[in-house]
Amino acid sequence: MLSDFQFHHIGIAVINIKTTAQYYLDADYVISDTIYDPIQNVSIAFLEKNGMPRIELVEAGPAADNSPVSKIIEKSGVSPYHICYEVDSIESAIIKLKKKKYLPLANPVSAAAMNNRKICFLYNKDVGLIELVEHTV
Repeated sequence: MLSDFQFHHIGIAVINIKTTAQYYLDADYVISDTIYDPIQNVSIAFLEKNGMPRIELVEAGPAADNSPVSKIIEKSGVSPYHICYEVDSIESAIIKLKKKKYLPLANPVSAAAMNNRKICFLYNKDVGLIELVEHTV
């Protein structure tokens, strides 16, 4: 990846946040509050444990057919599906990634689970799906 990208989290598509989270809680992770993001139609909770990667659990929202994780769950079941990187400028990061054959799946949007910071998902056939989240000062 680009040298100025900072790892933020691994995203896991889940059927039920509480059910999946319990496995991590049993391993001494701490869970955040669950937040519903109406733009993406998903519920999200973060799990953290000192010295371990941050994990994002993503559950399809009430209109599951309109949720990006529904297709992942249908095809693969509960599974990791993206890695998120924090960047200083989402726009300049997208420009750099386009040069490396990444395709933005949509324009950047504010994300409720990220304190309304801008996010963007991009795909590269040789790497898979990544998410960018813009750093706040």
